[in-house]
Amino acid sequence: VQLQASGGGLVQAGGSLRLSCDASGRIFSIDVMGWYRQGPGLQRELVARIISDGRTNYADSAKGRFTISRDNTKNAVYLQMNSLKPEDTGVYYCNADLSLNNDNRRFRYWGQGTQVTVSS
Repeated sequence: VQLQASGGGLVQAGGSLRLSCDASGRIFSIDVMGWYRQGPGLQRELVARIISDGRTNYADSAKGRFTISRDNTKNAVYLQMNSLKPEDTGVYYCNADLSLNNDNRRFRYWGQGTQVTVSS
């Protein structure tokens, strides 16, 4: 199983970016998909996550500016980021809690990360 994240880049404050993450491999089902951020010198933190039924959770810093969505037919998750701020700068990682077979075991996989830099 592999998660491939893309869409990062350099943007001015107030701008927008859309991150994408595609999961591939022998996947039976995906329960939760999410985005995490690791800022310079900081720990990795949750930005947003989305459950298979569409329910979402956001970090307080992301509410009202970011929107997470997923395409279950493509095993993909997206993060639309608007009104970006310099403090949003960091490496963004996607992850997925998924099953490889028709059993109750879940495994967490991580993407390689994509850099987002917001200039002031």
